[in-house]
Amino acid sequence: MASVMRDRLIVGLDVADIRQAEKLVNQLGDTISFYKIGYQLLFAGGLEFARELKAANKKVFLDMKLLDIDNTIASAVENIVKLGVDMLTIHAYPKAMRAAVAAAGQSNLCLLGVTVLTSMDDADLKAAGYSDNAETLVLKRAKDARLAGMGGIVASAAEARKLRAIIGPDMALVTPGIRPKGADKGDQKRVMSPMDAIRAGASHLVVARPIIKADNPLEAARNILKEMEEA
Repeated sequence: MASVMRDRLIVGLDVADIRQAEKLVNQLGDTISFYKIGYQLLFAGGLEFARELKAANKKVFLDMKLLDIDNTIASAVENIVKLGVDMLTIHAYPKAMRAAVAAAGQSNLCLLGVTVLTSMDDADLKAAGYSDNAETLVLKRAKDARLAGMGGIVASAAEARKLRAIIGPDMALVTPGIRPKGADKGDQKRVMSPMDAIRAGASHLVVARPIIKADNPLEAARNILKEMEEA
């Protein structure tokens, strides 16, 4: 039953080193097919591990949140395409997204625009100098991502229903900040349960701590998949 959702659950490999990442991937086995590699693992050999995951027929989401001048963005994306990963994040600034889309060309790389981090709320945005609240800024950046030709966006599931009206049914809507009922929110502020996120229109859920910090990661992953399927 949970196999229907297998490619829609992305486990974040937010661990200290490759040894821990390998152990987790082995524990999860065929239950999980999609993994996210972010900054923490990137600087501990994460790019080479991404190649190993692809060689093992896993899908890889490279969470780099790129933002730079157009030429640098384009050059980076061209090299990332050669890695053969499946998803890549770009901060949802129009110029950066347009440069990334042009560089990705006709490749199979799904470019995701990061709208507003799920660890930020309205007060955090105000402190950073934004006049918009979180929801307004997310919706604006989602529209910019669609117009730029991005493959999808990253946003809190709390905005998912309104986002679908903007990005349509085909763009990916990847939602971090997923917390099963009873799980610790940690530093996340705009969170939602797996079931509610799927019902709201999320295409993919990113889950790290509730799985990788669990006493039994495999059981935790299966429970989340079951909840997604029940949605």
